[in-house]
Amino acid sequence: MTGTASWRSLARSRSLGALLLPFVALFGVACGSDSATPTPAPTTAPETTATATDATATAIATPDIAGQTITLYAGRNEALIAPLLEIFTERTGVNVETKYGSTSEIAATILEEGDRSPADVFIAQDTGGLGAVEQAGLFAPLDPALLEMVAPAWRSAEGGWIGLSGRVRVIVYNKDAVAPADLPTSVKDVTDPKWAGRVGWAPTNASLQAFVTAFRLLEGDDAARAWLEALQANGAVAYANNGSIVQAVADGEVDLGLVNHYYLFGFLRDQGADFPVANHYTAAGDIGSMVGVAGGGVLKSTDQPDAARALMAFLLSDEAQHYFAETTFEYPVTASVPPSADLPGLNSVTPPNIDLNDLADLRGTVELMRSVGALQ
Repeated sequence: MTGTASWRSLARSRSLGALLLPFVALFGVACGSDSATPTPAPTTAPETTATATDATATAIATPDIAGQTITLYAGRNEALIAPLLEIFTERTGVNVETKYGSTSEIAATILEEGDRSPADVFIAQDTGGLGAVEQAGLFAPLDPALLEMVAPAWRSAEGGWIGLSGRVRVIVYNKDAVAPADLPTSVKDVTDPKWAGRVGWAPTNASLQAFVTAFRLLEGDDAARAWLEALQANGAVAYANNGSIVQAVADGEVDLGLVNHYYLFGFLRDQGADFPVANHYTAAGDIGSMVGVAGGGVLKSTDQPDAARALMAFLLSDEAQHYFAETTFEYPVTASVPPSADLPGLNSVTPPNIDLNDLADLRGTVELMRSVGALQ
């Protein structure tokens, strides 16, 4: 699959039974929290223990949810997930009304709305927003059978949220302007005067904010503040999103960019191998190559719990995971689906030891970034 159109054609040509990964029957299992001890983010494909049956395809297709409408609050780009939501509606008869925005803004909205939120499901670009909502007690526990489809490192230790796709932080660079030998070995080095005015970043982006939260966790608030201040003093150029950064690097506006790995592969697919940008993975253990996940959860406020859980199950189905792997070039989080052959294996990336459950202090990160002028 090389694009949205071909993906939609494939999806519409297949039966429901082939489309949906058969989990253990989710809706006949009582909800509960998962007590597994969290482990560092895996550096290879995650291992899971769930047994697949045809029951989930039947559960998602149940007439009991056909005709229902759920409200999704989405902190992900509409272009990345709207095709999947269309397929879910076609296959289940459940209409999805989606409110899009940044993960931090939507998480703040949910926290303000509390148990009166009209949202049924929250999908976030990174785990900071998910953790903040979980800490406020606003997620319903996910079904244990669903949680078991994903390795413990990529889901909540409390069972409120689950990873849906994986990504690695990278530094993109212009191959015509920067020799590989000159690339920084650590993301901390982009504050060096030789990179003055040559680095692009997206302070409002959820993945960047999760990175800053991880920086705070590993190095402390003072070190994170110093890095943010040095980056800005060095003339880093702010962009609206990761895609804009990659394009700016290609256009020579900046020579380096702080982004997630998968944005480059979309450009390579659309513009070919001559596209003058490459991904750079920083040294083993460096925060610049942290591995994170986009994820989601079902809100306690939902009045359509079966339909909301069905959406979460669908997003972990083989077909949805293939979509993330082949169309958006993210890493699948279920063991049954391999990553795109275009991606380096996660066993070639040595991320820092971070528990994604510890990245919940989104508010503290936003306040820090505001205090140094990185955010308004």
